[in-house]
Amino acid sequence: MLNTVLPKIHKEGYRFLAIAIVITFICLLLSKALGLVAILLTVWVYYFFRDPDRVSIKDDNFLVSPADGLISNISEVDGPAELSLENKKFTKISIFMNVFNCHVNRTPVSAEVEEILYKPGKFLNASLDKSSEENERNYYRLKLKDGDEIIIVQIAGLIARRIVTEVKVKQSIEQGERIGMIRFGSRVDVYFSNRKLLAKLGQNVVAGESLLAVK
Repeated sequence: MLNTVLPKIHKEGYRFLAIAIVITFICLLLSKALGLVAILLTVWVYYFFRDPDRVSIKDDNFLVSPADGLISNISEVDGPAELSLENKKFTKISIFMNVFNCHVNRTPVSAEVEEILYKPGKFLNASLDKSSEENERNYYRLKLKDGDEIIIVQIAGLIARRIVTEVKVKQSIEQGERIGMIRFGSRVDVYFSNRKLLAKLGQNVVAGESLLAVK
């Protein structure tokens, strides 16, 4: 129960929370009304950086969601040109994270991190499809034991200004394991093939737990 009310927070949140607390004290000295607004903002900062534990299915036949949020797009597309996959077909699921969602991202399946590629870019609204090609983003190319590839793309949003990576190339990661986070509103795309779609457009999903596809 305590973990639900006061969840642990991601290490990226400590500095922002400290700043928010200092600002709150200053605001309280100036005005009770201003202080109340600052308290609410401090609570929001705390919950934005929450990093709850998740329980994955632990079955690599399934892909679990890499992010909390709303499935805003499902489409059949060419792979990312940045990874030289433009001649290979994938199913792409886009998950939009608003400022109230948990922003810690997780791997959909157990795999080895084959490549990580950061691309600087714009900060368009992450709900727009063109943000996949124009915004600041980070690509993870994951190699599965059966030879399949899964691509995860963290895409910065209108407010986001930093993508955090917590894994390294050649690192083996388990299904549901944390791979990084994006600070403030943003989006995650997942590319896969050779699997049956389970998720639906408009569905709210939970990172590390909701099932997106199955072999």
